[in-house]
Amino acid sequence: MDKISPKEINTLLDAMSTGEIKKNELQKSIQPADCELYDFRRPDKFTKEQIRALEVLQSAFARLLSSFLSGYLRCNIQIEVASIVQLTYEDFMHSVPNPAVLTVFSLNPLKGTAIAQLDPEFLFPVIDLFFGGSGGTPKSIRDLTDIELSVTRKLMTKILDNLALAWKDIIQSEPVIDSVETNPDLLQVFSFNETVALISLTAEVGESAKGFINLCLPYTMLDPVVSQLFNQRQCRPSQTSEINEAEKKKLQQWLEMPPVELTVLAGQTWMLVNDFLQLQEGDVLLLDRRVDQDMDLYVEEQMKCKVKAGYIGSRLAVQITALAEGEKDG
Repeated sequence: MDKISPKEINTLLDAMSTGEIKKNELQKSIQPADCELYDFRRPDKFTKEQIRALEVLQSAFARLLSSFLSGYLRCNIQIEVASIVQLTYEDFMHSVPNPAVLTVFSLNPLKGTAIAQLDPEFLFPVIDLFFGGSGGTPKSIRDLTDIELSVTRKLMTKILDNLALAWKDIIQSEPVIDSVETNPDLLQVFSFNETVALISLTAEVGESAKGFINLCLPYTMLDPVVSQLFNQRQCRPSQTSEINEAEKKKLQQWLEMPPVELTVLAGQTWMLVNDFLQLQEGDVLLLDRRVDQDMDLYVEEQMKCKVKAGYIGSRLAVQITALAEGEKDG
């Protein structure tokens, strides 16, 4: 809104005293064009700059979590930041359905505790994948069993580890889970008037299941994080090359983490069970493959390459000689 100078104020008052402008017309003329209601009983604590800085930080967390869960559960999982808003703890609890899955956790050495809410539309497919299923969603939402709650606690440990990893460059934190609750009516972690940041993440599991993850973080916990992040963005504009190099190292670290099982099939043979039970160390088995023939290399359960046996120093090794039929050289 534009400011009115003292000269303009005097001109308006003179015009009102002479009758050229009526009082109600003067009031309309100085009303702001665009205004927003502000509740002084619930003041905003996060600035717009802090919200934007937090959005950048949580976008990095969403990318890390997407990569981790996709490898951990062997399913395409996409997680994105949907919104970040500030509200009171009371408003957040009113929005939580019953039953719900709420994880109370802390991030040492940050002050206070926080809450993570997992949507059943996200949680049930993930639990199904964890037990070797296809990631299906039940027809009706039900309470979790004790075994499913145990799996949920393990899953939340992994999620919070990725949150701490995303915040690593800003602050070193150690996540600790205090409890996993299913009844929001019995949960009161903060004062009802406490200002919190509600971070909503959309989660797509496979091609059909869609849910969300909500993080309810109090102002006292987030203030040192977003303040430091905002200061770094202000004071370090010329270190893009170092940031890119750090991102490369993080990406390389995550690519190296998932274990891949490699199996080499030297050959096959058939024998009676009685003969198998009498095998001893030093016995020789006649396989269906000659010594000069290539062996098969399996990645997990799929044959990918043809290999030959050899040594690297004193260790047994294989050398890739060709791709398996149907595989293309990338």
